[in-house]
Amino acid sequence: MELSEFHIGGDFWCGNRRWRCTDVGTRTVVAIRIDQVETTSRDADGTTHETLTYEQANVAGWFTDPPYAVAEVVFDENDLEACSLERDEL
Repeated sequence: MELSEFHIGGDFWCGNRRWRCTDVGTRTVVAIRIDQVETTSRDADGTTHETLTYEQANVAGWFTDPPYAVAEVVFDENDLEACSLERDEL
């Protein structure tokens, strides 16, 4: 994708993962992964890992406005070549 194709709030695909653009710079794009969310919690009984679908995480508010509950990732100008508006077919 070209930098001009990204816009804040727009979704795109990279590495067969769905991302949402949170910022566009002059040479970079910042995004959050939205196809799934992996969580880890610890209690007296041990560590629990859970993977939430987009629908589950969205309802729980994981993608609601900054600051986001998920990590933002920076895509540099070299990464943008691997991004697309359509999901990759495997």
